[in-house]
Amino acid sequence: MIETQVASPLAEATDDNTLIVDDLHVDVGGKEILAGVHLEVRAGEIHALLGPNGSGKSTLAYTIAGHPKYEVTQGRILWRGVNLLELSADERAKLGVFLAFQYPTAIPGVSVANFLRLAVKSVLGDTPAVEFRRRMRATMNDLRMDDKFATRYLNEGFSGGEKKRAEILQLAMLKPRLAILDETDSGLDIDAMRIVADGVNRLKNPQMGVMIITHYNRFLNYIKPDRVHILHQGRIVQSGGQELAEHLERVGYDALLKEVGSRGN
Repeated sequence: MIETQVASPLAEATDDNTLIVDDLHVDVGGKEILAGVHLEVRAGEIHALLGPNGSGKSTLAYTIAGHPKYEVTQGRILWRGVNLLELSADERAKLGVFLAFQYPTAIPGVSVANFLRLAVKSVLGDTPAVEFRRRMRATMNDLRMDDKFATRYLNEGFSGGEKKRAEILQLAMLKPRLAILDETDSGLDIDAMRIVADGVNRLKNPQMGVMIITHYNRFLNYIKPDRVHILHQGRIVQSGGQELAEHLERVGYDALLKEVGSRGN
């Protein structure tokens, strides 16, 4: 009997760095949170996803990354020509998908440097120790980070801004093709917000698409998105450019959603 080997979806990936979320429906604990999301993010673009609490922003982020808590009941997530729903979270990471968490976890006893070495090895393959240290120091210098930061235990005793900068450092070292930043600005004061935004801006490149999830429109004063999307009740109800975020800042969600509803009648 001859066994037929099925090619791994990873082997079928293309170089078309376009994320396509097609009619995505997601349940959490038997309750529908996403109710038909359509979204397209191309390489080199920055997309901002805004919406009231409970609208499904983080659900979308974690579903793309492959968190098992989120059950997809309908739709597809296409990335580099592959349906991500057929891949594990680890396989998605190897295809260049990166998620910066809203609440990064502390790992006592594991330094930032050692964590980064393991993360880079898992996603990009092994790198000689000397080369890794050289690259890490150069990256930290580019991000204006003190070398001593790498010797601290990951997120243990970190301020909110330091946790988010550690996420940006991971992003820089892993060099993903798709970066999803889940409320990277949450809990930061203006100075810390500017520092984190500067890190994101320094990493922007034509090969990487970025999706920023945020509650704070002012964060978009420091990171200029190509497209802005408003998520409400599990659907994207309006999309536009930077002017949409500025309009939302002026009128607030209630007035904006009322405008959207009146146009839909």
